[in-house]
Amino acid sequence: MPLDKPKYISKFFIAGINYKKTDGAIRGHFAINNDQYANVLEIAPSYGLSELFILSTCNRTEIYGFAEDPFQLIDVLCTQTIGDKETFLDLCYLKSGEEAIQHLFEVGAGLESQILGDYEIIGQLKLAVRFAKEKGFVGAFIERLINSVIQSTKSIKNQTALSGGTVSVSFAAVQYIRKNITKVSSKKILLLGVGKIGRNTCKNIVDYLNTKNITLINRTELKAKELADELGLHHASIEDLPSYIQSSDIILVATNSNEPTILKFHLQNAGNKLIIDLSIPYNVEKEAQDLPNVTLVNVDDLSKLKDETLQKREGEIPKAKGIISDHKADFFEWSDMRKNVPYIKAVKQKLHDMHSCELYLSYYRHYTAITSATNTINQQAIQKVIKNMAVKMRQQNQPGCCFIEAINDFITTHRN
Repeated sequence: MPLDKPKYISKFFIAGINYKKTDGAIRGHFAINNDQYANVLEIAPSYGLSELFILSTCNRTEIYGFAEDPFQLIDVLCTQTIGDKETFLDLCYLKSGEEAIQHLFEVGAGLESQILGDYEIIGQLKLAVRFAKEKGFVGAFIERLINSVIQSTKSIKNQTALSGGTVSVSFAAVQYIRKNITKVSSKKILLLGVGKIGRNTCKNIVDYLNTKNITLINRTELKAKELADELGLHHASIEDLPSYIQSSDIILVATNSNEPTILKFHLQNAGNKLIIDLSIPYNVEKEAQDLPNVTLVNVDDLSKLKDETLQKREGEIPKAKGIISDHKADFFEWSDMRKNVPYIKAVKQKLHDMHSCELYLSYYRHYTAITSATNTINQQAIQKVIKNMAVKMRQQNQPGCCFIEAINDFITTHRN
């Protein structure tokens, strides 16, 4: 019987760009929304790809998957991006095998985030993988890897102060408002977009700024209504956005449109406004910052905020990396064993097939009488032999030798 094709770690790649070499405007050219993500997965098989996922956040766009070379992943990703392949290649990083796996663990832990230890990333990672899994692009290897990353991140959160305090992109927005706006409770706040980042930002505003003078607007109005009802806030229809832009003092934007949602002309002669754009690509027209009545802040600006919490987090990095090493070692042990599964299955099938082999049966009759319990005995013997074989393969990694030894063990078991 043919052996299942194993997934070799050396063929696991990541190609990505992040905040370290690109600003928000460039990252926006390579951001992937759900529609683009779905398109990538739909055409992926034509690029020879069957197992992949994309992580697109305000800090990064990364594509992970199995391929013959990473350029397959880059090619399929760039079919859906505003930015071109040449620009991506000029700015991207490529990692494979163990290096790619290490990177994923560090991304999940928040070690690769603009705001160190930002715990929001693990939720974004879960959503990204779930989307690919629903489309059939997540196999046993990636699923086990992501579960290991999640468990590692939980251990880091519980055993270190890497994600301690209240520093994240959504909280940094609140921190900025607190430092720069007086009498916040008297200000009218508009929050556009109630996805993961929008929800977290909204809850932080309520919790830390002690105000409910907030109106929520979302393209799907029901989602805005649900969050507004939960927190005791106001909500409005997307059709009413222009009037709320005019009347609001503080505007937070957390949408995922490929084009700006708030334009310069919306803000002209509309009074002084603080606008915080948490979106990538930016969803506030760049020219809006030229207006004298507008202060426009983006995610790159927020990441520059430093406080004592971040300084404490930096001291936790060695502990976090130690925890990652432990979980990564467990994953590699599982992966090494998984490579042996096709061989173990093949040997098990061969042992079953021996019962229809006349040469073996004639040999077997010399040592034992065939009874009604023979089949049960055979099953028990096969299970014992396969278990011993698995242990030896884990220790010695010699499938061929173990195959021959398993046959001998099976025959010896019957003779005894």
